[in-house]
Amino acid sequence: MLSCDKLLFNAITTDAQGIMHEHQAIAITEGRIVSCGPQTQILAEYGAKAGEKEDCLGQLLTPGLIDCHTHLVYAGNRAAEFKLKLEGHSYAEISKAGGGIISTVKQTRSASEQELFDQSLPRLLALRNEGVTTVEIKSGYGLDLDNELKMLRVARRLGQETGVRVITTFLGAHAIGPEFNGNSQLYVDYLCKEMLPAVKSEKLADAVDVFCESIGFSLKQTEQIFITAQALDLPIKCHAEQLSNLGASALAANLGALSCDHLEFLDEAGAKAMASAKTVAVLLPGAYYFLREQSKPPIELLRKNQVSIAVATDSNPGSSPTTSLLLMMSMACQFFSLTVSEVLAAVTANAAKALGLEHEIGDIAEGKVADLVLWSVSDTADLCYYFASPIAHKTMIAGQWISN
Repeated sequence: MLSCDKLLFNAITTDAQGIMHEHQAIAITEGRIVSCGPQTQILAEYGAKAGEKEDCLGQLLTPGLIDCHTHLVYAGNRAAEFKLKLEGHSYAEISKAGGGIISTVKQTRSASEQELFDQSLPRLLALRNEGVTTVEIKSGYGLDLDNELKMLRVARRLGQETGVRVITTFLGAHAIGPEFNGNSQLYVDYLCKEMLPAVKSEKLADAVDVFCESIGFSLKQTEQIFITAQALDLPIKCHAEQLSNLGASALAANLGALSCDHLEFLDEAGAKAMASAKTVAVLLPGAYYFLREQSKPPIELLRKNQVSIAVATDSNPGSSPTTSLLLMMSMACQFFSLTVSEVLAAVTANAAKALGLEHEIGDIAEGKVADLVLWSVSDTADLCYYFASPIAHKTMIAGQWISN
């Protein structure tokens, strides 16, 4: 007879494809899943020597949800720009006029590190309150060394103080630093020579991202940043094909990117490159909705090429001011026609792949970290059916139930 710290039984669980399995049990020791499967088998092996046993009452037990693309560390908001959007101004127009990302840069730079933490904390707690156990947080509202490091330090602290697993991504190439007067190449050179080495030295980033777009950085500049990042042994990700097709997805995939995100204008060449490299497509329905985009990500193209699909909030002040991954799951079904199984995989197993953590989290499997959510429902469809409506649940991170 084997022993374990916790034993959950009488649960409906999901696999990496989002498929449900009834009458399941999970044995947990030191924060990891040591065994899982049919409850008759697991109870026979661990039942007599389990430190704690919990009857899940036939309810749904999923992996902890993963929000694999956010910008939730920032100061202030952009509600004034929301008015402009309603008056017909485009995201690109607002950005070119000095608004957009740069307006958040000004507010973020003026905030102290404590103020930035205090403003960002409620956003992370809101995600945690929905069963999100892992969150990727990008920098990109500093655009100089000191303020980018400030953002990354705040992101790390948020994880330490909430128990949420926070993955940090350096997005210095979000926009051109205002001191560079629109000289993108001069800024890219500064980013590669000064910022990236310092971020690496401080051990504050787990990956590097670039906004490759006509209002962002060119394909050549994106490649320069990626090559520099890889020389520093930092994985890469890419904001790609959001407003146009520059070939960023193919470039990033050919360099081994973990993910390409947005992808409204993805083409066949990009999809094939992503499939070959096993680069994850991260879809962001919040931005699609808020920006009133007319072009949807090519879901059938992704399916045809068997590209793994993830879904995230893109939580940010300008194009997706939301902290509800459950709402994004519903939107992914309604706007992008993903199935319930596809969406559940998109915020668990595939989201883990997008962060390079598929061997640690994202699935209920032996050896994985015990990040779990016990929902007050018995069907995965409920998680996508409701929108802007809380679903009662309990969240476990690394084997410990947490208090929201």
